[in-house]
Amino acid sequence: MAKGGAKKAAARARRDAANRLLADNRLARHQYEILDTLETGIELLGTEVKSIRAGQVNLRDGFCLIRNGELQLHNVHIAPHSHAGAYFNHDPLRVRKLLAHRREIDKLRGALDQKGLTLVPLNLHLKGSWIKVTLGLAKGRKLHDKRQEERRKQEAKETRAAIARI
Repeated sequence: MAKGGAKKAAARARRDAANRLLADNRLARHQYEILDTLETGIELLGTEVKSIRAGQVNLRDGFCLIRNGELQLHNVHIAPHSHAGAYFNHDPLRVRKLLAHRREIDKLRGALDQKGLTLVPLNLHLKGSWIKVTLGLAKGRKLHDKRQEERRKQEAKETRAAIARI
C-alpha cells in the first residue's frame, strides 16, 4: 500500500514540475482590471529558454500589439544567458512573436479597438515542456479604483480572519 502512495506522490511531483510558474506580473493585476485571459505560445531562442527556466525574466513593463495579423510581445526583458558568449546570446528586449489561432487574434483585435483596453502579459509558465504566456485583456485602473480594490481586499481578509476566530 505504501508503495502505491509513493508512486502517486512521485507522479504528482513530476506533474507539478511540468506545470510550474516561471514569472508572474503581479503589478499588472494591480494597475489593470483583467477582463479576459488567453494562453498563448511564445517563439523563443535557445538562450532565452535557458534564461526563462532560470527565472531571469521581467514582465513588468511588457505589452502586446497586433501587427500584420500577428501577436507581438514588446518590452519583456529576458536576461542574456550567463554561460553563452556575446555572439550566441540574444537581445534582451527583442520583439517576440506569440503563437495563437487566427480566430483568437481576430477576437482580441475587435476587443482592442475599444478605447482604453490593452493586452498585458500576466505570467510565464511551463505546460509540459512548452513555455506559455498568459495574456490579459485589461482596462487601466484610476487611482481611486486601485484604492477601492485595496479596501475591498482588506475587508475580505478581515472577514476571513473573523470567521477563523469563531
